[in-house]
Amino acid sequence: MEDQQNNSHGSLKVIIGVLAFLLIGSLAYIYKLSTEVKQVQTVLTTTTTEKESVMKDLQELKATYDAAIAENTSMSEELVKERDKVVQLMNDLEKSKGDVASLSKYKAQYIKLESNMKSLMAENEGLKKQNKTLTNERDSTVVVLGEAKKYNEVLVGQNEDLSKTVEKGSKLTVLNMQTAAYKLRSSGKQIATERAGAADILKISFTIAENQIAKSGDKEYYVQVIDSKNNVLGEKQTVNFGEKSLTYSFISKVKYENKTVNVSEDLKGKDFAKGAYFVNVFDKSELVSKTSFTLK
Repeated sequence: MEDQQNNSHGSLKVIIGVLAFLLIGSLAYIYKLSTEVKQVQTVLTTTTTEKESVMKDLQELKATYDAAIAENTSMSEELVKERDKVVQLMNDLEKSKGDVASLSKYKAQYIKLESNMKSLMAENEGLKKQNKTLTNERDSTVVVLGEAKKYNEVLVGQNEDLSKTVEKGSKLTVLNMQTAAYKLRSSGKQIATERAGAADILKISFTIAENQIAKSGDKEYYVQVIDSKNNVLGEKQTVNFGEKSLTYSFISKVKYENKTVNVSEDLKGKDFAKGAYFVNVFDKSELVSKTSFTLK
């Protein structure tokens, strides 16, 4: 009888031990599961906050463009295009799941758009200041010339100086020169590329600033594109200006009516060389703008 009681007590201890072990295992599993849930909640909270932060930055970027566009400057068209890119990115971000990978992509796109905005804003301010200066020069020149007509006989020397000032002020200013390479699809669509082997077209664009005292009419600009091997691309025609000669890639003909004009020309080619390219724009023999770019 005593042996049976001892056996019962031993079995009970084993059962209690197993139950204790299972209880400890359950508590450990519950703790692990709770920790994982908290980690997931932390990640979700972090990504949601970052998504809201990027959206706020994009909204501020859009507001900056809206304010600049409202000023109705000569760059309004370019500003609208960049503003539309910001709006599209906002729409894409709103529809995204907000995971870490997609947020990194949207942050990178925002940084690029912000950089473009800073460049355009600086250029826009420069154009406004230059137009204001040219307008002030025009107004003061008109007044001085009117007075000079009344006293022509005694102010001949001053009239000559004023004529030089007007000539200098009437010269057209070439701004915002940009170049890019494109691959031409069979459909006619142009795809931007930085690879020399893929390029079919070099697009050269620039802006002729508004000048109310300049002479209106047809203008010709000689565009010279030099590749990394020091070869002039395009037509390779040479024109002489007195003792000076110029080998150009093509002539850009512009109808100028004292308003800001945006000029864009395509230079077709193939087997473009890798390396640095230099682009120069001449008004007859005078270099009025230049830039450079690189094909990989």
